[in-house]
Amino acid sequence: MRLIKVGIGNVNPKVGAFQKNVEQILTQARAMAAEGCQVAAFGELSVAGYPCEDLVQWASFVDQQGAHLERLVRELSTDGIRSMAVVVGLTVPLDGNLYNVAALIVDGRIVGFVPKENLPDYNVFYEGRTVSPGTIGMRETINEIPIGDMIFELGFGKLALEVCEDIWRPDGPMVRRAFSGAELIVNISASPFRLGVVNTRREMIATRANDNCATVLYVNLVGAQDALVFDGGGSVNQCGRSVLQARRGRLGFETCVVDLDRVRRIRNENTTWRRSRQQYLALHQAVPVVSDAALRLAALPNNDLPYPIPQHRNFFLPTPEDKPVTPRDNYFQDLTMVITMAAWDYFEKSGAFKRFLIALSGGKDSCLTLLLVHQAVCDEADRRGLDGAFRSAFIKDMILCVDMPSQHNSDETRGITRTICENLGVTLIVSPIQEAVEKEHEALKATLGVDTLGRRVKQNIQARVRGERMWNLANEVDGLWLQTSNMSEKAVGYTTIGGDMMGAYGLIANLPKTVVIEFIRWWYEKTGLWVLSVLDTTTASAELEANQSDEADLMPFPVLDACFALFVGEKMAIQEVRHVIQQMWPQESRVPEWVDRFAQLFLNSIFKWVQTPLAVHLGGLDLDRERALQLPVVQDRSWLQG
Repeated sequence: MRLIKVGIGNVNPKVGAFQKNVEQILTQARAMAAEGCQVAAFGELSVAGYPCEDLVQWASFVDQQGAHLERLVRELSTDGIRSMAVVVGLTVPLDGNLYNVAALIVDGRIVGFVPKENLPDYNVFYEGRTVSPGTIGMRETINEIPIGDMIFELGFGKLALEVCEDIWRPDGPMVRRAFSGAELIVNISASPFRLGVVNTRREMIATRANDNCATVLYVNLVGAQDALVFDGGGSVNQCGRSVLQARRGRLGFETCVVDLDRVRRIRNENTTWRRSRQQYLALHQAVPVVSDAALRLAALPNNDLPYPIPQHRNFFLPTPEDKPVTPRDNYFQDLTMVITMAAWDYFEKSGAFKRFLIALSGGKDSCLTLLLVHQAVCDEADRRGLDGAFRSAFIKDMILCVDMPSQHNSDETRGITRTICENLGVTLIVSPIQEAVEKEHEALKATLGVDTLGRRVKQNIQARVRGERMWNLANEVDGLWLQTSNMSEKAVGYTTIGGDMMGAYGLIANLPKTVVIEFIRWWYEKTGLWVLSVLDTTTASAELEANQSDEADLMPFPVLDACFALFVGEKMAIQEVRHVIQQMWPQESRVPEWVDRFAQLFLNSIFKWVQTPLAVHLGGLDLDRERALQLPVVQDRSWLQG
């Protein structure tokens, strides 16, 4: 046996908070060392915070990363930690280039920097703008520290490092480093959450570990930075066998024991892998190994560690599941975890606000926003150990809801507003707007010299009066005003610039309306909160005129969301969208009308949704021109017809 204990450290860095970021790493590294770990790994850019974006163009920003890395090394030089191998991430400069690297610290020194080779420039990523990729065979030095394509020989065996995207390519650096002898591959990542990624990520890691006959340790950051949310967790997988799946959505670390002799045995048995290795090394140079006598005495294996026996003490049967969770529960649990994490981290890390502020209409969107931010505040109360009257006072002070009724708001929605605030114990202020709306009507008619106003401006005046009032309230109470529109309405411009489209941060702006509706139903099942069953039966309405219905103004939301998925997500031609939507609703004669209407509304509304506030990224198809969907605001529409 060749047993070692490895640790996955989930830290929540803030971009530029180098000292606090390093303190998080140190706290967990010391605890892992106390547990007898040989290897402790932390996420991508864990020293700097991710993503740094254009901040790395400031030399002082990059230099401070190096200075704090040196402080980390000094702190890790104590006897109890010195022999443990610690892997962290930062940006380093070399000859006019910047590299996103994994740094290996062991024996009281930085042993080497391994640059990220695959720089993503798709979806929410734009790394190639500021960072240069590492290359095959790269071997340079920074202050006598090697940087490049290499593996490291320690007491337990050979270790390779890589960064995030490198593991997603089947032909990535893991292949040549495993062929060159690396038995333990550590990948440090900052992998943002997106719906459906969790299982894909686990399967990909298992595939890499199996294909390369290696032990793979994957660690992710946790927490939110601007619109990106990192769900944490990580995996240890040995040659396709899962050894550890770290819990997601939490700060802290988890450890496990692996037997590296199992890697050696499987490689000896696997003739396909051995032949592939021979073929590769016949045509390519092996990746160089960094080693010396001191390193070979560091991170020694410890056969006094307990062998990694399955918890159910059976090497053949799969691990029994304690409580099977349905895909639907997984889906909404993940959304809740990610959105609440985003809400609190944005609030706390920005340092600009004292409480959350919500314009609460009694509709589904604003109520779901309230439920999510209430959960975020409750989670923080738990972290602070608050209970009883202190907990209630904290929640009441942290969340301020504002009901701004006009003559068109129904008693039903106003009753929902009152009831949900009472049930959750949050503050509610009622601030009627009808008088202000009428004054604006008269002022605008006088400005234009007309006797009447059009339907559209009458509706929008109400929304804009509310928007102005909310911004003024936010200034006065230092509130983080949460924008409450959903993605479906945002996509077709069913929002008001200066009104409900405004806010400082959006929690559900990338959730389709059909998901919002089902989310509320799930929340009712989870909590039994009676007011949510009432909310579920209400007709979706902006309530900007009498008897208004959102679906009557637009189209049924299931149709709208299907159009969005096919036209915007799948990039189908408009004729193809009509064909598929007609298959979905074969008896509906209005499908061609709805599809054409969606396409025109979507393209005509780009100028609106590019002005919306920052919103949590939740999937691969978010309405965000900076990070997700880059479309020209000005374009000719004739291309729609092919």
